[in-house]
Amino acid sequence: MSQRLAELEARLAAKERADAEKEKAAAEQSAKERAAAAPAKKEEPAAPWSPWPGDYSWAPGNYGSSDRPLTLGNGIFTGEFRIDVAYHHSFRDPIDNTISGSSEVFRSGEFQVTQIGAGGDFNYKNVHGRLMTQFGMYSTTTPRNDASPGRGQWQLDNAYRYISEAYGGYHIDAGKLGHVNIQAGIFMSYVGLWSYYNFDNWTYQPSYVSSNTPWFFNGARIQWFPSDNLKIEPWLVNGWQAYGKFNQAPGAGLQIRWNHDEWLSLLGNQYFGTDTLGNRGRKRVHTDDSIMARYYKNPGGALSKAAASLTLDAGCELGSEGDVTCSEQYFLGFMAYNRLWFAGDKVGLTLGGGAITNPGRYLVLMPPINGATAFSGTPYFTYNKGDSYKAWDMQATVDYMPSPFYTFRAEFNHRAANVPYFTGHGGVTPPGGNQGAPGSAIDGWTPDLVNDENRVTAAFLLKL
Repeated sequence: MSQRLAELEARLAAKERADAEKEKAAAEQSAKERAAAAPAKKEEPAAPWSPWPGDYSWAPGNYGSSDRPLTLGNGIFTGEFRIDVAYHHSFRDPIDNTISGSSEVFRSGEFQVTQIGAGGDFNYKNVHGRLMTQFGMYSTTTPRNDASPGRGQWQLDNAYRYISEAYGGYHIDAGKLGHVNIQAGIFMSYVGLWSYYNFDNWTYQPSYVSSNTPWFFNGARIQWFPSDNLKIEPWLVNGWQAYGKFNQAPGAGLQIRWNHDEWLSLLGNQYFGTDTLGNRGRKRVHTDDSIMARYYKNPGGALSKAAASLTLDAGCELGSEGDVTCSEQYFLGFMAYNRLWFAGDKVGLTLGGGAITNPGRYLVLMPPINGATAFSGTPYFTYNKGDSYKAWDMQATVDYMPSPFYTFRAEFNHRAANVPYFTGHGGVTPPGGNQGAPGSAIDGWTPDLVNDENRVTAAFLLKL
């Protein structure tokens, strides 16, 4: 009897084990079917690699919030929108409202939209690009400083006048060798340290070594980051801030930037090209080197931050067959600034300035006399071998930044030169407007050029 009971219990236990295994198998099969029926989870794009760890927003040319409110598609597109509106007043009170000798300031006694920019950055699976438009004064005043569209056809100044940046590229993770970006198009140069966009800078009007050197290049570059704090960037470009080439040969250059521990940044730019239109034998070399240091930081103090910058430039032109030599046609200059932040970085004060000497005037901006451009030239202000040009300036700038996206700026500028160059009260426009070919001489009329000017600026700057 007991033997039969044991057999029955064993059979019952075996049956229970078999039933449990069937239930487990059925549950697993049901889970697989539910998983197969569920919609596939969308793959999230990986965040693009970014150099420069830490906060370097204090550095000139680099100001802006780390918050990017126009980011869309999980970071695939990061939008950017800028407006720069300014009112400038020259104490010379020119009758034609024209200001000469600046790549940032153009009209006196008027509100003008210097720039409206819309665009942003695209990043997806190692492919990236950037587009920024430029409407407003920049769309006219920047192209007129480039003589290269005078060589050949297709009106390059018109083709590009509404674009400030447009490039595409590919990112390579090179492992122990670091990171590499390969890019081509129109990109910012940061020769002269300041940014092309006034919102990013410590002043509205920079000194000559920034205002008279390239804001952009049109070409290709490789950005190699051996570490997150070091960039080595060779360029192959059409020329010195040029949409096209001035001669047969392209320009070439190199930028090296090194950042350290959020308080120090070193920047060096080197350039070689043939940038005198129609003179392929004349060569240009230029070096532009800057040091930036944030020497004080106390976020809770009345003085919350302090920083300084120094930029040194040198270069020359040399030609074949006795054209010019570096001893007679050269460029030397510097600019230095000190910046203080107060009240939790809501108020900024910048003091500084600089000076240049440039025999031959090859980096002096062409005054817009009777509509003159870099291509047209004018007999009223020549660029001949040996023509002297020495100049100095100073700026005092006060910023109020109620938001990291908006700046109210007030600025005083004094600028002076050893030759008549700036617009005087009589202006640089013939009576009745420009006449004849751009820059041409007008019988019985001469422009009113003076050796110095004082002006004030009120600017309203937005960046999202």
